[in-house]
Parts: sequence; structure tokens; C-alpha cells
Amino acid sequence: MTTDLTVIGAGIVGLATAYALTRAAPRASVTVLEKESAPARHQTGRNSGVIHSGIYYRPGTLKARYALAGNAETAAFAASHGVPYEITGKLIVATTPPELPRLHALVQRGREHGLTVRELGPAQIAAYEPEVAGLAAIHVGSTGVVDFAAITAVLARLVTEAGGTIHYGRRVTAIERDTDAGVTVRVAGGAPHRTRVLVNCAGLHSDRVARLAGTDPGMRIVPFRGEFYELVPERRGLVRGLVYPVPDPDFPFLGVHLTRDVHGGVHLGPNAVPALAREGYHRGTVRLRDLAGTAAFPGTWRIARRHWRHEVGELRRSFSKRAFTADARRLLPALRPADLVPAPAGVRAQAVLPDGTLVDDFLFGGSGPFVHVLNAPSPAATAALPIGREVARRALEALEGAGPPAA
Repeated sequence: MTTDLTVIGAGIVGLATAYALTRAAPRASVTVLEKESAPARHQTGRNSGVIHSGIYYRPGTLKARYALAGNAETAAFAASHGVPYEITGKLIVATTPPELPRLHALVQRGREHGLTVRELGPAQIAAYEPEVAGLAAIHVGSTGVVDFAAITAVLARLVTEAGGTIHYGRRVTAIERDTDAGVTVRVAGGAPHRTRVLVNCAGLHSDRVARLAGTDPGMRIVPFRGEFYELVPERRGLVRGLVYPVPDPDFPFLGVHLTRDVHGGVHLGPNAVPALAREGYHRGTVRLRDLAGTAAFPGTWRIARRHWRHEVGELRRSFSKRAFTADARRLLPALRPADLVPAPAGVRAQAVLPDGTLVDDFLFGGSGPFVHVLNAPSPAATAALPIGREVARRALEALEGAGPPAA
């Protein structure tokens, strides 16, 4: 039996794609292959749970377009399916004079996006967050928090209710293009799976899956571990909502921020340190294949040369809770090392070009019966529903091009 459309990966993007396919083509057969025993085991289930507003992303980029659409859609989807969420708003806080022009530029960008953005002075910051210090801030009203793993579980249920099939424990080992325009996917410990169109939503392994399919993706996933702390219960009152620093334009990550989640916990992080495995959620996790691949990639060393000063600071905060606390105290002066306990880390699947450029936007690829999602880091969880529709559109075009099923 040959499936019409097969999706590799049961993270939020993969299941949003499968969901969109079942809605757009209800008569087509849809299968999801996932190597783990349940959905949302990697990036989806290991992030801060923020429903991003889109304020950081340049107008005209896919990140801006899909984050703006996904912000409203995520909240509506959560509300309609009983998933915990809250639209809290967030503060972006300048703590030094050089950050003030960058903060004002974010105000302008927010207004270009049609967002509700309010400029605040120190007294107004205190009205929102009494323990947060800053020279100035902006309040972005549409930011919120949600349980993305719970949203993914709902998507999985909706896919199966619509007639789709999800196979867990199916790690893809080989992909073969057949002479009759079909695709055979070989999985560890299971029978080969035949499909007319294959969609790669493999996240941390998206470049490898693309190469298995015979596609040169032109990039490499370089993993960065994001480490979090959380406040001990008796100190959670230090933070009421979401507090972010002003982004550093010379560093490609947002920096340590403060996030009260939908379950009442307060997380601080993430930092961004090189991971020694694609699923390197612990400092001591090393996988030689992953490490060798990262080390052999020219872009890795070009990133290191470009950002080594920032990475020294990130590594120092990784190994020293006192250093992490000192950095976070720029926003939260009352914070003490004893207030923090380690929380689960995540790994960002960051696409990097051979020249060391970090791919700054969502990136899709593929031709014939293949569609590849090659770069979908944050804000992909927020943007998952519109991303899923876009990937589904590409997959259905590929299905139409594949012609009628073989007899």
C-alpha cells in the first residue's frame, strides 16, 4: 500500500502540516513517521512556551508574516481546544543608555507590524513589574504563553480523527526514489513505507533527512543548547509576566529573559552554548557522529570566529550559576543564586550556511516528491499553524505533479 503524503517528524511543525493536509485534502491518505515514542519530544516540548508577537522580525520575512498570523491563531486554537494559555503582554527593557536607540527601533518596527506597543519609563515599568529595573521599556500587548506540547497533542488527535496515521518509534534510515515516481522510506525495526510525496519536518535532523532524499540542502544544522533555570516556588513573586532584554544586533540570539509559564513556574534563560550532540540536552552528552559532523563543517568555525567573545560569556554563564545570576540581575536586581534551580534544557536546530551565516528566516526546499523544512527555529512554535498550511500547499502541489496513483 502506498500513502499519498508522509510527514517525517511529530513536532509541532510536522503535526501542524499533517493537520493542514487532512483539512485541505480530506480524501488523501496522510501518515506521520516519528522516531520517538510520543510527539513534541524535542524543540516543541523544550522551549519557554512564549506566543511571540512578531516584533523582532523584519517586515517582509517569513518569520514576521507567520509569527504575526500565528500569534492570533495559536491563542484561538488553544481556546477552542481547552489548552492552557494566557495573553500576558511582555516588557522589553533597556538597562543601559546604548540600548535606548535599539529599543526605539523596536517601537517603530512594532508599529509597522500593527502591534499595540506602549513606551514606558522607570515608574511605569515598576507598575507592571515591581522588581524589574530599567531605564526605559516597551510593553507589547499581544505576547502570551501557552503549553505547546499540549497543542501538539491536540494536533495529533485531530490528525488521527481525520483518518491520518501516526507511527511512533519509526527512525528513518534510508529514502529511495522509485522508478514509478513513488518514494520508499526505510525505518529502523520496521517494514519499508511507500509514499507518493514525502515531507521532511525532522527539525534537528532536517539536513540529514534531506541528504537521505538525495537533496543537497546547502546548509547544516548546528545545534545550540539553551539552558534554563527556574525560580524556587517561594521566589516566583519576583516576576509577574514576561520580561526580555533589548536584543544585541551583533549576537543572533535574544538573550536571557524571564518567563512566567501557564503552570505558574518562572524560567530564566536560555543562554546559547554549542551542543556536542544534536540532542545534547545535558552538558555531558556527546555523540561522536554529531560532533564530527559539526567540527568538519566550515561554517562552524566561521561562526566561532565571528561570535567568540559572546560565546565566552555564554559558556561562563553555563558553568557558573553565580555568573548567570549576575547577568540576570541587570533586569532583576533582587535575584540571588539561591533563588535558582536548574530546569530542563532545549537544543535549537539552527541552520548555518558554509560561510558561517546563520539562516535568519524560515527556509523550505525540495523538488519532485520531496518538501523539506530546513530551518524552523523560534518563533516556529508560535507560527506552526501558518507554516503547516504553507508546507501542506507545497506538498499538495507535489502530489498533483506526481500524477495519479500507480495501479
